[in-house]
Amino acid sequence: MPLTMAPFGEERLILKITGRDTVQKHLSNLGFVPGGSVTVISELGGNMILKVKEARIALDKAMAGRILV
Repeated sequence: MPLTMAPFGEERLILKITGRDTVQKHLSNLGFVPGGSVTVISELGGNMILKVKEARIALDKAMAGRILV
């Protein structure tokens, strides 16, 4: 399922990153890699606050939808 549908506060395993190579590379540089974990912290104004590798990162829902958990 896309990360946008994941419940708040639950740690999830990243299964796949979809999109063009540039999008995949950008998300990989931020720490979103298959096999890694991600937690949805909150949602504010169409953006999602995510915890990945002990860092908090904000992504818009379109970009977060490319991360499958």
